[in-house]
Amino acid sequence: MICPLCGHRKAKRACPALGRQICAVCCGTKRLVEIRCPADCVYLASARTHPPAVVQRQQERDRRLLLPLLQGLTERQARLFLLFGAAISRHKDAALQKLTDDDIAQAAEALAGTLETAERGILYERQPNSLAAARLVTELKAMLSELSKEGRSASVERDAAAALRRIEAGTKETARFAEGAGTAFRELLSRVLIPQEGLAAQAEEQAQPSFLIVP
Repeated sequence: MICPLCGHRKAKRACPALGRQICAVCCGTKRLVEIRCPADCVYLASARTHPPAVVQRQQERDRRLLLPLLQGLTERQARLFLLFGAAISRHKDAALQKLTDDDIAQAAEALAGTLETAERGILYERQPNSLAAARLVTELKAMLSELSKEGRSASVERDAAAALRRIEAGTKETARFAEGAGTAFRELLSRVLIPQEGLAAQAEEQAQPSFLIVP
């Protein structure tokens, strides 16, 4: 039996959360991120006591991919990158419209271009080609609006554009080194960032980004 999550490895573990067999790699890397494991799962209990080598290697790969994307950003730009990344990681797919890395790149490019154009005094809203990317743009714009409750903030929008450009670059960089290039960047964000509820609290100027490495 082939694992229904990755589609190419053998399914050997009975997942109590999904009610079906999955492979050991997906069990280890998607645990508590994409899979809502029950507290009595024997694999979860074992992993908390003795993290398997495959998970440790995945964590190291994730750090090597993510940390360079944050280098060179200001503190606020890095926070915005992480907030946008958390929004992408919890994005709900529409029927028959699964969000891919190409959609993420399109959305980031379109919104960043709109913000950069507005900074030059030209109001022109750029639109991505795919419907999935357009839906993501709507979500990210809503987040940006929440971040600028006091009205338009040129500095916030300038930093948001820089963060979005780095997200756009991240989709390309991740595809070069990670398996499953079609969704590799989205999966990276899902593994590394655990979004917290309460956007307003996250968006406060002095707030620290809320993320952790999932064991």
